[in-house]
Amino acid sequence: METKSTKFLNTVAALFLVGFIFFILKELQAILLPLFMAIIIAFLFAPFYEWMKSKRIPSAVAIIIVVVTILVIANLSSVFIYTSIISFNEQLPKYILKGEMIVKSSQSFMQSLNLPPQYSKAIDFGSMLNGEKIAGIVGGLVSGIAGLFTNFILILIYVIFFITELDSIKKRILKAFSADKAKTVSETLNDILTDVRKYIVGKTLVNLAHAITITIIFYIFGLDFALIWGLFTFILAYIPTVGSLISTILPFLTAMLQYDNIFTPVILLVIMTVTGSMFGNIVEPKVLGDKLNLSPLLLLFSLIFWGYLWGVVGMILSVPFMSMIKIVLSKFDSTRPISILMSYDVTEKLDKNQTEMQFKE
Repeated sequence: METKSTKFLNTVAALFLVGFIFFILKELQAILLPLFMAIIIAFLFAPFYEWMKSKRIPSAVAIIIVVVTILVIANLSSVFIYTSIISFNEQLPKYILKGEMIVKSSQSFMQSLNLPPQYSKAIDFGSMLNGEKIAGIVGGLVSGIAGLFTNFILILIYVIFFITELDSIKKRILKAFSADKAKTVSETLNDILTDVRKYIVGKTLVNLAHAITITIIFYIFGLDFALIWGLFTFILAYIPTVGSLISTILPFLTAMLQYDNIFTPVILLVIMTVTGSMFGNIVEPKVLGDKLNLSPLLLLFSLIFWGYLWGVVGMILSVPFMSMIKIVLSKFDSTRPISILMSYDVTEKLDKNQTEMQFKE
């Protein structure tokens, strides 16, 4: 009876803890979102900060350089986004008019085929080539991305504290614990920070390379709003499957409205798909290794969970969150099984464990 009572109490406590965490994440979004953004930015700029210190640049000067660099990048990005959105809004009426013309001609073509009504309704070109709906989707994505920088000053303050803390935390560990314990804690923390940093930096570089490649392709084809679609490719690449799908469909629909033939949009769609597959299935695994080896089902639930909590921004940050959690859990014996359960392909890990067991025997 005592065992059952204990299990029941543990279950209730676990459910209460999950509910409390959910409540905190939802209610304290305005505080926590800048905090998580700052963590990611700190990991991105920490190598640059450490490199400057290795060149004997004083810490205070190095921090100032990092802050100025972030400010320059943020300001250039905001100006670029603002001018791109103005250009998009100016050309929107032209796309709406052309979309209506394509819809009318497609409806006439469908009527000439004498298809049953249910098929005609299923193939609704009006909803697919609706300039206003495309504008609404683009506006929602831009609003979500702009939400990342709503509390820019707060994020910047957090970044300064995180970078300076990463520099001094090892020294404090050595003073706080005994020699053996300090060595173990320091090595574990160093492994966690190194792996998380490699993931964030690697993922960002892969996304940037993908975005630059796809933007060049758009410019070669003369696609309107090439820079906007390149920006979306970079940001949405953090969202698995859904992000790449959106960043492919929107330029394709734009091409359908822009060009007077169907062949150019289809060729562009094929090139976008091949390019996305190359970066997603070849380049990214080589750069990140098994750091992004996450279960697709887990990614789906993560997208739903963070998307419900924090909208588009939560969806963008969901995969970095789960990858960071997986990396941390893999560093401790007690939580390593959870890390393995979060993985998709564990054959290499299992083969390695089996080999070690056979070697011991």
